[in-house]
Amino acid sequence: MKVGDHRQIVTAADAEALARVAAQRLIARIALHHERPAICLTGGSGPQRMFELLAGEFADRIPWPRVHWFISDERFVPFDSPLSNMGAIKRVLLDGRAPPQNIHAIPAHDSATPDEAAQRYARDLQAFYGAATLDPKRPLFDLVLGGVGPDGHTASLFPGWPQLEVTDRWAAGVDTAHVAPFVPRVTLTFPALASCSEMLFLVHGAAKREIVGRIFAGADLPASRARSNGETVWLITEDALPETVRER
Repeated sequence: MKVGDHRQIVTAADAEALARVAAQRLIARIALHHERPAICLTGGSGPQRMFELLAGEFADRIPWPRVHWFISDERFVPFDSPLSNMGAIKRVLLDGRAPPQNIHAIPAHDSATPDEAAQRYARDLQAFYGAATLDPKRPLFDLVLGGVGPDGHTASLFPGWPQLEVTDRWAAGVDTAHVAPFVPRVTLTFPALASCSEMLFLVHGAAKREIVGRIFAGADLPASRARSNGETVWLITEDALPETVRER
């Protein structure tokens, strides 16, 4: 269904169906960019089943040598920490499949501060993009995966935090998190996240119903403000879909 602000809502029966639809959409975006697809992943529990499908059942549908993999945000911890987003994704999905040079991790493991890691990651993004300024007509990413926290955050963009207003940088350090785990973070900013052909939010579980309702009612939350310059799609399971959204 389409909503008035140009976001699209796609419903899935349950978490398994959501993972399969998400995997198929990711593969379809890769297929549209035959030269050098760029996929921006997200951490957390939301995409884990999708990663398992991509690593198993759907693995032969991904042209692994050509695809470049990025991350929307990272905890400021070593890669081998159980809290590392990219560390977990590498173990489940990328290791043994994606060429190491195609995995663009945020350098949290060997940077002095989150701000330094953000600056280094921005330079990596700009080198891949081939410019220091984003062109709305030329997306940085083919697909950006997103989630929404119980407070309405997405990536590591938290309600009321100054990183929400950053428009002149592609990535920013976050000294403290708004939710557990309470460790420093590095996050892409809204302009970098928006530079994509498709932004795909993955939302499942009844616990997310209240925050989804607030977002689509117009609450000023980070997940409300995160939009693609192309398509913005919310893939939501039936148990997470509020009646107020279902009736639109």
